[in-house]
Amino acid sequence: MTLHKTAADCAQELPGAELGHPFGDDWEVFKVRGKVFMLMTDVPGRPVVILKSDPGEALALREHNSHITPGYHMNKKHWITLEDGDGVDESLVQELVTESYRLVVAHLPRARQPVDPHTYAGGTRASR
Repeated sequence: MTLHKTAADCAQELPGAELGHPFGDDWEVFKVRGKVFMLMTDVPGRPVVILKSDPGEALALREHNSHITPGYHMNKKHWITLEDGDGVDESLVQELVTESYRLVVAHLPRARQPVDPHTYAGGTRASR
């Protein structure tokens, strides 16, 4: 598993997700309806994925996994940084990317939500 590829593949499957580079070529920024839900870059030389997270969940994740830290260059309460390492597998990456997406979608006006954030569980294009 490569962290960036797994996260990007998952993000690109999410309804309405768009990739941009507003901070330069070194940053991949995924948005839904103009709102950021995932950033990817290298810090220094280590691939990281930065995701929105519920504050309580973010704290629990950081306490139980040394490869999950406060959000790099983001609000430390609402964002986490994920690095490759023990306990960081493909299913965890997919779960955290999808949860970040759902949190952002939940704060959009209902008419702009591409999915119902309370029931959306992700999946492949074929299942939609």
